[in-house]
Amino acid sequence: MGSVTTLKHSNGLEYVNVDTELCQARIFMQGAQIDQFTPAGKPPLLWVSSADDYQPGNGIRGGIPVCWPWFGMNENPDFPQHGFARNKVWKLESVKMRNQIVDLVFSLPATEFERQYWPHNTEVKVLFSLGESLSVSIVNTNNDDTSISLTQALHSYFPIGDIHQLTASGFSQSKYIEFGQGPIQQPQDTVTFDRETDRVYTDLASCQELHTQQGTIVVSRENSQSAVLWNPWIDKSVRLSRFNNDDYLSMVCLEAANVLEDNVVLAPGESHTLTTHICWK
Repeated sequence: MGSVTTLKHSNGLEYVNVDTELCQARIFMQGAQIDQFTPAGKPPLLWVSSADDYQPGNGIRGGIPVCWPWFGMNENPDFPQHGFARNKVWKLESVKMRNQIVDLVFSLPATEFERQYWPHNTEVKVLFSLGESLSVSIVNTNNDDTSISLTQALHSYFPIGDIHQLTASGFSQSKYIEFGQGPIQQPQDTVTFDRETDRVYTDLASCQELHTQQGTIVVSRENSQSAVLWNPWIDKSVRLSRFNNDDYLSMVCLEAANVLEDNVVLAPGESHTLTTHICWK
């Protein structure tokens, strides 16, 4: 039989621990952030820096941070990068288990909204489905009487062994913006890494693969035409908080997103669900 229990980290953060015949996982209330997911008999599917100390108020450097209600820098430079949801304490609304697959629903209470940044009457939830594979969704509902626009991302960190040996595929005929340049057309299907990479892809196919030394990680998306591919490389690694200088060697981010022209516009009463699916091939 599987178990779903609520526990507390030594630094005080509460988390939900999932242990079933199909997987082991851990999801923190802060940020509704999953930092561990390991399918039975297979390697972990998520990466976290050993430099992260799990301090309350800091998003965890790894796993899948939730970037909401905007991704990256806001047009107002005084607003926090990647929104405010990843540092807030979410509420676990429901737990269901079916055939050893665990479904969890987290919601962000209205008291946790930063109204100076986001005055809208919006409901946001994060859904997890944990079995042999991992699915994570952000569900937005506009309860205002006017339309709203937002950007968002599931900032997924993956363990890839050695960045020099990594090939990412599924990018044929896409376009991207990188370091303010673009859109740049990419005719080839694959990406390899020999420098800092920070690409925001648009018009991208719904499924990509990370070909690592341990196997192939499949990352797919629903209700998303955009994704972010990121590795900080050497110089930026030194500047990042809660990140070892050599961490860039063992991780890459491939993030399901709704950014740029793929932003979410919701009329009053409308909902939108962004989903990423992750598994070993």
